[in-house]
Parts: sequence; C-alpha cells; structure tokens
Amino acid sequence: MPPGASWESLHFLKSSPWRPTCPPQGPEGHSCGQRSRRRFAVMPEAKPAAKKAPKGKDAAKPAPKEAAPQEAAPQEAAPQEAAPQEAPPGEAPPESPKEVPSEEQSPVTEEPTGVFLKKPDSVSVEKGKDVVIVAKVNGKELPGKPTIKWFKGKWMELGIKSGARFSFKETHDSANNVYNLELHISKVVQEDRGDYRLEVKAKDTCDSCGFNIDVEVPRQDSSGQSLEDFKRSGEGKPEDAGELDFSGLLRKREVVEQEKKKKKDDDDLGIPPEIWELLKGAKKSEYEKIAFQYGITDLRGMLKRLKKAKVEVKKSEAFTKKLDPAYQVDRGNKIKLVVEISDPDLPLKWFKNGQEIKPSSKYVFENVGKKRILTINKCTMADDAAYEVAVADEKCFTELFVKDPPVLIVTPLEDQQVFVGDRVEMVVEVSEEGAQVKWIKDGVEMTKEDSYKARYRFKKDGKRHLLIFTEVTLEDAGRFQVMTNGGQCEADLIVEEKQLEVLQDIADLTVKASDQAVFKCEVSDEKVTGKWYKNGVEVRPGKRITISHVGRIHKLVINDVRPEDEGDYTFVPDGYALSLSAKLNFLEIKVEYVPKQEPPKIHLDCSGKTSDNSIVVVAGNKLRLDVAISGEPPPVATWLKGDEVFSAKEGRTRVEERVDLSSFVIESAERADEGRYTIKVTNPAGEDVASIYVRVVDVPDPPEAVRVTSVGEDWATLVWEPPKYDGGQPVTGYLLERKKKGSHRWMKLNFEVFTETTYESTKMIEGVLYEMRVFAVNAIGVSQPSLNTKPFMPIAPTSEPRHLTVEDVTDTTTTLKWRPPDRIGAGGIDGYMVEYCLEDSEDWIPANTDPIDRCGFTVKNLPTGARIIFRVVGVNIAGRSQPATLAQPVTIREIVEQPKIRLPRHLRQTYIRKVGEPINLLIPFQGKPRPQVVWTKGGAPVDSSRVNVRTSDIDTVFFVRQAARSDSGEYELNVQIENMKDTATIRIQVVEKAGPPLDVTVKEVWGSNALVEWQPPKDDGNSEITGYFIQKADKKTMEWFNVYEHNRQTHCTVPDLIMGNEYYFRVFSENICGLSDSPGVSKNTARIPKAGITYKPLDYKEHDFRTPPKFLTPLPDRVVVAGYAAALNCAVRGFPQPKVVWMKNKMEIREDPKFLMTNFQGILTLNIRRPTPFDTGTYTCRAVNELGEALAECKLEVRAPQ
Repeated sequence: MPPGASWESLHFLKSSPWRPTCPPQGPEGHSCGQRSRRRFAVMPEAKPAAKKAPKGKDAAKPAPKEAAPQEAAPQEAAPQEAAPQEAPPGEAPPESPKEVPSEEQSPVTEEPTGVFLKKPDSVSVEKGKDVVIVAKVNGKELPGKPTIKWFKGKWMELGIKSGARFSFKETHDSANNVYNLELHISKVVQEDRGDYRLEVKAKDTCDSCGFNIDVEVPRQDSSGQSLEDFKRSGEGKPEDAGELDFSGLLRKREVVEQEKKKKKDDDDLGIPPEIWELLKGAKKSEYEKIAFQYGITDLRGMLKRLKKAKVEVKKSEAFTKKLDPAYQVDRGNKIKLVVEISDPDLPLKWFKNGQEIKPSSKYVFENVGKKRILTINKCTMADDAAYEVAVADEKCFTELFVKDPPVLIVTPLEDQQVFVGDRVEMVVEVSEEGAQVKWIKDGVEMTKEDSYKARYRFKKDGKRHLLIFTEVTLEDAGRFQVMTNGGQCEADLIVEEKQLEVLQDIADLTVKASDQAVFKCEVSDEKVTGKWYKNGVEVRPGKRITISHVGRIHKLVINDVRPEDEGDYTFVPDGYALSLSAKLNFLEIKVEYVPKQEPPKIHLDCSGKTSDNSIVVVAGNKLRLDVAISGEPPPVATWLKGDEVFSAKEGRTRVEERVDLSSFVIESAERADEGRYTIKVTNPAGEDVASIYVRVVDVPDPPEAVRVTSVGEDWATLVWEPPKYDGGQPVTGYLLERKKKGSHRWMKLNFEVFTETTYESTKMIEGVLYEMRVFAVNAIGVSQPSLNTKPFMPIAPTSEPRHLTVEDVTDTTTTLKWRPPDRIGAGGIDGYMVEYCLEDSEDWIPANTDPIDRCGFTVKNLPTGARIIFRVVGVNIAGRSQPATLAQPVTIREIVEQPKIRLPRHLRQTYIRKVGEPINLLIPFQGKPRPQVVWTKGGAPVDSSRVNVRTSDIDTVFFVRQAARSDSGEYELNVQIENMKDTATIRIQVVEKAGPPLDVTVKEVWGSNALVEWQPPKDDGNSEITGYFIQKADKKTMEWFNVYEHNRQTHCTVPDLIMGNEYYFRVFSENICGLSDSPGVSKNTARIPKAGITYKPLDYKEHDFRTPPKFLTPLPDRVVVAGYAAALNCAVRGFPQPKVVWMKNKMEIREDPKFLMTNFQGILTLNIRRPTPFDTGTYTCRAVNELGEALAECKLEVRAPQ
C-alpha cells in the first residue's frame, strides 16, 4: 500500500471499474492467489523486472527480493512464491501494472527458434477492447520474401476476414533484414477467444508457431468482501499503524478461483460456448470432423461433456427450427439461411462474426409466416464466417463454408521426346494459384515420398506446376497425367538412348622421320571418352605420345616419328559399338646425287580418292591438299581452278609453300569449292602439271512442297517432294516430326528412315491443331527441316441426325423436326441442311441455302398432292455427315382437325379478381385449318374499349388492364371451322372491399356486459360477407382494442367491461378482400355503473428532499511511484445529483486520455494512467447543484523510482 493511502481509499478502489481483475485461467494463466501475492509482494527500490511465465507453468515467478541480474536461478525465487514477504517500514509495494512492461523492464522471453526472432505472445483482453499481436521474422533464414498467413484454430485463415475488425500489417527492416508482423483485432468479441497460429512460407522453407487469445467479460466486484478482510499486523497499535495483512482476503480468493478453475476445466475443457452449440446440434458422425476443424484434442473429454449435455437438453422456447450446424456454398452463388420461430412478433437479429448484419443488396431479409430467411447473394471468401441469429435471449449458431470454384487447366501438358541424361520439365498451368494437383504416371499416383527414390521433384511457380527430372532415364518414360477437381490432361514422355555421331573422322597420315603425327576426330557428345589402339594394341601415353580430350575433340599426338610408329591406328569410344581408323605411313627420305638442274616433278598422293586424282570432302570440313614437288633449282608452284589463279597466303582458301611441298588449304569447305584444281610447277629445267578433282558432299536440301492432303478423326496424310539438291549423295530416306500448334517441342514420328514421299500420321487428338515437317537424309547426314505445314486439325464429320419425323403438313409446306447427332466431335456442328426429292426422282433439291442451327425446319412452296422424300444432313468444318432420311414419302396435303378448346383447370370454376387488378386469360385450342375465334358476353360481342383480344393459330388471349365491377359476368368462347364448332363458358367475378355495417347500436347493458347489434352493409363488394370485426374503446382514452374477429352474426355480447367506464363500439365488415375501409360506429355508449365509494385524498405537505452537495469522504493526500497507475477517490451526496468537475492546480481537467473520471453512485474516482513527476500538484474535486457547491482537495506527489 503506498504511503498516504487510507482504508476508505482502498474501499473505493475495490469498487472501481479500474480495479485489477484476474483473467480467465488458461494454459498460461495464473491463479488468483498467485497473482495477488505477486501484486502485493514487497518490491525493492531498484528497477522492477518482470518475467514471463514459462509455458505450461501455473504461476509466474515473482521478482527477486534483492536487485539481482535477471538470469538468477529459478531456485532463488522459489521461496518468495511460497509466502508473501513482509515489507520493511517506509517502503511501499507498488501495484502490478496491467499494461505491458515498459522498455526499461526487460522481460525474460523464451529463446526464439527457427525463423522467428520474436514469437507472438498469448494475451488476455477484455471484451470490446482492441488487441495487437506482434511477431518478428529473421529474413536471413529465408531464401526469399515470405508469405504470411494467420490462422484461427487449425485451418480457418484470417485473411478472408480482413476488413472492419481484422487487419494485418507487414513491414521490412532492410538494414537488419527483419520482417515485423502485426495482427490487429478491434473490438474483441467472445467468439475471438481460442488458439491461433502464424505460418511463414518462403519457397521450400516453412515455419509456424501458436499463441492464445483469451477474452474476459468486464465485471464489477460483487463478492461482498468487507473491510474486516483487511487488517494490520501488530497488537495494541493505533488503527493507522502496522503493516497491511491481506492473507485472509487472498485465501478466500484462492479458494474461490481454484473452485471456478476446476469447475470450468471439468465443464467446458476450454472450448468456446459457440462450439458447444455447434456440437449439440451436429450428428454423431460429424463430431470428429468438427473437433479436427476447431483444434479440439481431448476427444474423450468432449464426448463425456456432450453425453452429459444431451441429458440436460431442453426444448427451445423461441425456435421451432434452428440453423443447421454448417452450410456450404460455391463462390459466386447465393445461399439461404432459414430458421423458424415460435412467435412471429418476436424481434430477430442476424450476426456475422459477432457483428450485426444490416439489410442491403448483399444481405436480404425475408419473413414468410414464422420463417425468417437470410439470403446472402454472390458469396465471396469474405462470407466464410460464423453466423448466429438471436431471438429474445436465445441464440443459434452455424458456420458457412465458401467453396472455391473448380480448378481448370489453362495450359495442358505437352508430349516430349528426350535422350537419356537430359533434364526434363513437364509444365502445366491451372486457373488458380495454390491449387492442388495430382500427378499420375501410367495410372499410378506420384507422391513426394516416392520422389527421392525415383529422382524427380515437384515445383510450384504461381499458377504453373512443374514435374522435374534432373537426369532422365529409360524407366522414366511413360504416359503422364495431371488431374485437378476441374479437369485433367495427359502427355507422353519418350526417352531414347543417345546415338553417337561422328562429326570429323580420322584421316590417313604420311609423315617423315622426326616429324609430328596428329590423329584427330570429333564426336557429337562431349562426355564420351575412348581409347586409342595401334594394330589392335592399346596406345599408352609416353614421352613421345600424348593423348588429349577437349570437348568433343579427341587427339593422339606422336612426336619424333620413327619407322616403328607406322601402322593402323583406331579410336574406340567407350560404350558404343563404333570405331574410327586411319593409317600412318612413314616416308623414308633417300639421299641421292642430283645434278644441279633437274626438271620439276609433282609427286601426287591423293588420300581418300574415289577415282584417279579425285578427292571427296564433306562440306564444313577442312581440306588440305599437300603435294610434294621436287626439282633443281626448287620449282615455283602455281594453283588454279579453271583459269582462276590462287595466290593468297591468308584467308579461307590459301596456298602454303615449303621447300619440297606445296599445300592448298580450304577452311570449311563449301559447295562452290567443288571443281578441278590444277597445280603447275616450273623451273628453268622445265615444268610439270597435275590436276585433282575436289568433290564436296553435303547434307541434302530440305524437302519441298510439304502439305497435308487429307485428315480424319485421328489421322492425317502428309505429302512432299524430294529436295532439289541431294548433297552429292543419294537421298536414303526421310525423317518426320509433329507438334501441337503453339508448342516448341517436336515429336519424332519415325526412327528408321522412311523412303516414300507420302506418310499417314496417326494417334492424334481430334480438335487439336498440329504442324508437321520433314527432314531429308543421305550418307552425310540430315538436312535442315522443311517449312512447317499449314496448321491442320484432325477432325471428322458428325454422325447422322437422329429421329427425323414430320411434325406438320399443309397444302404447300411440311415441318420437320429431328434430334442432334450422337457423335459431334471436336469440330462441333455448324448447322443442318434439309433436302428433298420427288418419289420417282433421284435429284435432291436443297430446301435451305445456309445451314440452320435449330433442329426443326419448315419446307415451303411444295407442290400440292405430291409424294416427297426428305432427308437432313449435319455440316461442320470436316464436311457433310451421313444423311438421315425419312423411311416413307410424305403426301403434301392439309389434314383437317376438329376444333377443340383446352380450357385450363383454374378457369373451369369462377375466376375471381379484385378491382384494379389486370385480367389476363390464355386459352389454348386446336384445329386445322386455322379456326375462327369469337368472344361474347350475354350473347353480344365484348366491349373492345375495355377488353383486348389477341388470337393466334393455337391460342387466344383475353386481357383487361384494370378490372371493374362491370367486368363481372359469363363470357362465351366459340371456336369454329366450317360447320364444326366448340364452345366454352368462363365466369368472371370482380370483387372489392365491402361497405361499413349499418345502425351499430348498444341494445342492452347488464353488469360488466353489453349487447351490440348492427345491420349488414349496404354494399357487399360483389362478394359474400364472411364475418365482422368488433372493437371497443374507453370514452376517456379512445384507444381501440379488439373484442371479436370473424364474428358471423350481426350481434355480439362484449364481456369484462370495467366498472365506472363508458365505452364506444365499432364494427368492420369482412369479405374475401379483407376488412372494410371504414367501420360502423355505435350511435350510443355503454356505461358500466359501479358502487358508490368516494375517495377523499388527505391534505399533507410534501417533503423537500433536495440537499446541497456534501463530501462524505474527503480526498487524502497521496504519494505514488512514477509509472504505476494512481487513483484519487472520494464520496459525495446531494439532490439533485451534483455536477462533478476535477481540477489540477485550479485548472479544469478536460478530455485528456491520461485521466479517467468515473462517478458510480456518488463514489468519485480520478484514475491517472502512468503518472510522471510532471503530474505532481494539488487536485480539487468540485460538486455543484442548484442548492450550492462543495470542494475537496488533496496533494499528489509523484516520486521517481529509486
């Protein structure tokens, strides 16, 4: 108790609404006794330190007695929890603040784990107040920006409730890479109580944590505790001396709160009451589903509690039919919630998540008898919520689940053809983000659990779902299928072994002694390794021999060639049945005596020749013609192609000269390089000439004129022309590929070359656009692809129309009808063509020039009396279907049909309408040719100024815009064809409200009864009088009260009249239209006499209860500690109730959020929130009424904490 406090201030504090209250106990709550000990424990003058109770404990550890570090062992604080410490003299135990500890206080929190730097704290909040939940996420632990979701229970996402009460805030501290998350709940209601969960996702990283929100109902202390519960220690001391001892009060609170806690835990298991209501109204088969949805783990306790509740169920007094436990609706649709109440006059309110629903275009209220209907139009995910309806003091609850629309496949899977070891991504795009899809391979579902064994993985990228194979194998080939709740698609994955291609073969070499020999080859796969062999023996690297593998190129280099190096060299790739061979020729140099002059000589060695002095080179490869020459003096070599002389030393084609060798080099041979090349060597002794024919071979040109000539339901015929240029080698066949239009993945149609120029492609999907292309193949390789064919669609005509019949025949027309074909196909149907021919003819005449959409047609301008055969053909983009033909010819002649009126059932009796309402009668009839229709009333034609008649071939309409009494009567309808006739009579009665009764008179009065009589009304409204409605009114008040309803007689006896009063009576007449507009009022009154008892009031002077304001309890001076809430209390009386004004230093305290002023039955309280030394001063309370005023003053001193 702070210094300067008094017993009276404590007494007023106890009844103050700001008195600290114990929150409801929960998983992390405290018992009342433990909180009370903590509240009144002796605190040192050091900075207060609050510790957060560890999860699962019953009570928080109190602050240590000595100012010690917060890391002190829990054993040191345990003795203080056992019993409250006595405060040393002069020190005051500060109150435990209700707010969150200030920044100076450093609460000991649980060490964060995972991605959370700060997890959300469980809180307890009063109903109607706002609450903020704060969390921090470490961005350094996340691979990207996180996706934040807040849940209530296990699955209810709060994002769909974002709006007036729920709001979310997310900020990013880029300097520290920390995400600050906040959940704001405004005006907390009881339904917000429960367990919550925060989930953080970023790509493959996911973490979540839970917390609890407990909602307290604000209440005033009515426990009736008296001041005797507060006593001071010490015997024989003055009343104000000694220390406060609250042990008696605390023991009582401990017992009460423990009993409440035990009872609450036993009764409702911490489950909110609205969930109990939902469980009571649910079926037994739905218990487990509801428990799983709302996170109830103690199923056995829940079932025991329900069993006990089932026995105590009492019949609802307000509801005769309640809401179902739950409803489900598709998003975008509407739903109706219907209850039935016992009394239609009871007020009814609808609530959504505790907020009252107001009528609007979204929410429509309907009253149908005792039924009350709430219609929710165009349901969205925001409508997924808890709903309740309240009638008087009773409520019933339900929950509405809004179902997402089906997930559609936007971009389907595509067929793929790959090689072993390639990376494969199968992609499908759906219509909704976060949708669930199922992957199936060859009829077996693919799961994440099996992905580690099968070397595949799943990936989601927005609306795109991917199945990824890092290195595909032959076992991964098959048919893959993707299924959603709104569709499916499938595609084939074809996996082939890689075929190794030789891009550059090994060439034979002729080298001299001590020169370098280089064997070089190039294959298509960089990963392929191999071995080199000489005459069948593997070659090992050595001092003179080097083996290298760079990319796709393999080299064998032999330095300082010797005679023993001559032989056959072979390169064999590992894992392939393939070998590349070449020969190394050793050139011996013989030294002979040569005269000083020797004619030039060309020593031609044509490697790879196909004929004398002819050499073949593949386009793109390098050609080097090394020609050895001799002569003395050394001759001069000249290279020519035709008459063109080559002398360039650099470039793609160049000449290289040595002493005894002349080389002609062509880099990357082209078709234009083909021809006969001549070398001419000259010196003074003569000249020599030699020619070499170079033939350049290449892959052929692409095939030409590739086109699709015909298509079917799942096939197409492809035709093309051979290429103009075969590349110098005969074309051995063709390769074909196919793809869907818009796709970039081609699928091979043949693996062995196809030799023909016409190919039929099968196994295509009807209605899908395809493109095809062709490659030409010769001995050198595969050509470039041809131009793609124009997009084509495999499609077939529809089947023939069904059930062709004749509906009607006249002298010149025939009406046919039929049903659509059984099989329409992907091409749809553009319409139908109707054709006819005479019985003895085979010439079919089209009846319509353009296809018609509907399944019916009238063929006109036919010759009367002819016998004609009809047929119908379906037409679509693929052509005409097989015709549907009538089995028998039709004779073109009108068929006479007798007239007959088909009078509707409701017109076979008197048709009654009210004055002013429209009369609209539709009466069908039959007859051929078209009959003559006549309406009459009483034998005369109807009045065309009031009645509108419209007649067609099959019906007639009788219409009066506003009915009048004169329209009543019998009407006759005549339908006639030549001498054949049919007649019907329609009785119409137009009614209105009757007039008032006549001559209402009080005939007799006896006791408390009166006899009232009257005469029937002059005008009965053209309808029988069904009864009379009688009311009475006291002459003093003239307020009318019902006496009788539906009284059949023209008189009645009115009982239970009050003695001494005089009454008037009025009578309404009633017919089928209701009560008459005006009543008949009685001409005389009924006076009920009473016995003569006279009341004489006494004369006395009324007491004056007014008193001026007077303070019963003054304001005591106070000394408080800064940062802790303070309250100034006093009591005042006076009548009329005085107006109270609080002042600080003679200045009135107005609307300042720091001060809260309350007046509860004369007990005045000024609450100061977190006072500071600035709040020190003189506080005055002034009470004023019309009789005077009173003042009470005190001094408040705010001390800084020591």
